[in-house]
Amino acid sequence: MKPEITNTIEKLDEKFQSIDQKLETHLQGLLWQKPITYWDYIQTDALLNLQIQRSTLPDEMVFIMYHQVNELLFKMILWEIEQVCEKENIEIAFFSDRMYRISRYFDMLTTSFTVMMDGMDIDQYLKFRHTLTPASGFQSAQYRLIEFASTDWINLIDTRFREDIRKRKNDISYDEIIENMYWQAAGKDYKTGKKSYLLDAFEKKYKKQFIDFIEKYDTNNLWSKYKQLPIQDQLNEELIKAMRHYDKTVNITWVMGHFYAAKKYIESEDGPQEATGGSDWKKYMLPQYQRRIFFPELWSKEELENWGKDV
Repeated sequence: MKPEITNTIEKLDEKFQSIDQKLETHLQGLLWQKPITYWDYIQTDALLNLQIQRSTLPDEMVFIMYHQVNELLFKMILWEIEQVCEKENIEIAFFSDRMYRISRYFDMLTTSFTVMMDGMDIDQYLKFRHTLTPASGFQSAQYRLIEFASTDWINLIDTRFREDIRKRKNDISYDEIIENMYWQAAGKDYKTGKKSYLLDAFEKKYKKQFIDFIEKYDTNNLWSKYKQLPIQDQLNEELIKAMRHYDKTVNITWVMGHFYAAKKYIESEDGPQEATGGSDWKKYMLPQYQRRIFFPELWSKEELENWGKDV
């Protein structure tokens, strides 16, 4: 037996002994294990059978798969954010590298809007969209998790209530935090407190998960992780560049790409139009209205005042 094989076996023995397992048992399992294939590893058959149309219109399949790709990218983003937030004694190079990884995923999301804008027949969309009501892309829970893990929750509060809540930040409940998130504007009448079915169903499904996630990342999100760095590291130009790129990509570039795609289809019919879930989509999406900014201290006063206005 070659020395390198003997060495590998010895390392395997050490590995399994460390978890109170017998190497012999695992070698027997390996003997009868079938070779891995691409389709088994990627679960291709399962993945390609997750597209279920509600209409007979071909372009609905484009719509479904496009949004499923979005959710996969959201999962990749959350995976990378976790690597940063959970890492102890984080180094500048690692932090910057992961921030650029995350931004690249959002860059893909941004450029992919041409699939929606130019890759679907308007007449088909205007027909199959009614079969989707009251569902809406607003109900992507992973996107909310990305926001919670990116910044302090105060930066996600509706701008109309942000300063008041900031004053009593230490006494506010997680329920109240959720009730005042910027995205509540898409489905709540603030005069009556009545919520749309879109928003009500969304919260019934995910509210507990959101609260747990806010609590988990309260002092361990990307922004707080950055502020915990030594001052000299916070001044690192490459890291600041990566943080600013991410902030603008998520909260302006990607949002506006989504906005223009929605605008093309929603406003293609005459008269006032709603998104599929009945949301006030312009108030929900436009960055200059909601002023979603993950890392506010990394922007100048002028940049903050003109947030989202130059697109």
